[in-house]
Amino acid sequence: MRVQPGQIALGIMCKVPRSGSSKTRLCPPLSAGEAAELSRCFIADLAASINALPEAHNVQGVAVYTPSGAEDELEGILPKGFVCLAQRGDGLGERLLNATADLLDVGFQAVCLINSDSPTLPSHILLGVIEALRQHTAPVVLGPSIDGGYTLIGLRRPYGALFRDIAWSTNGVLVQTLARAATSGLPVSLVPLWYDVDDANSLQLLLEELFGSGIGLHQDPSGRPVAARSRAFLADLLAESGRAGLILPTRREPP
Repeated sequence: MRVQPGQIALGIMCKVPRSGSSKTRLCPPLSAGEAAELSRCFIADLAASINALPEAHNVQGVAVYTPSGAEDELEGILPKGFVCLAQRGDGLGERLLNATADLLDVGFQAVCLINSDSPTLPSHILLGVIEALRQHTAPVVLGPSIDGGYTLIGLRRPYGALFRDIAWSTNGVLVQTLARAATSGLPVSLVPLWYDVDDANSLQLLLEELFGSGIGLHQDPSGRPVAARSRAFLADLLAESGRAGLILPTRREPP
């Protein structure tokens, strides 16, 4: 992996999409095959957002994937210029810590690890992380999620205390991580709140964002469509008559 001086790694923590093992909490309303395809869309859209950041920010997109050896299955999902790194470790905390250490060891100035379940993550949040890491605003940068976890974590050093004995996949992840940072004397910089899509309720939130009134992010300031691949796939699902569990949002015209 060739690293430019001062470059920051933006790594997507992702499972290789496979029917029956991807996005299982979305089944129902989706079938196993549909959930795997939506996972492909999420990874592709987030990677496209990273790839669209101006070159002046000097970042490198990385797919931090599992299982090891399945890199070829990401072909057609990642844009040109992305690189791949296999995850190491047994649990999520160990994998996050090892990914941070591995990327710093090859020469990146800093690392931001992003979950793969936020296909509409705005570019201004990514840019905020990059700025905080470059300006040394704090040694730890976190992107809170509405479910009580975090969508991303940015680091310049692999602080193991942030990843050990955390109750992953619960609504206490962010609070526990902040507490560990405080205990370790590590100031934390927070970027704006966003959300993950990991169950039927958050999938409906995504539908509201893309097709309804929702939280209103329908394209980024550059005019580039947001989550184009996810939008197209979900539009096809919504077009199916009698589709159980998916509710087409109602657009409200501005006053």
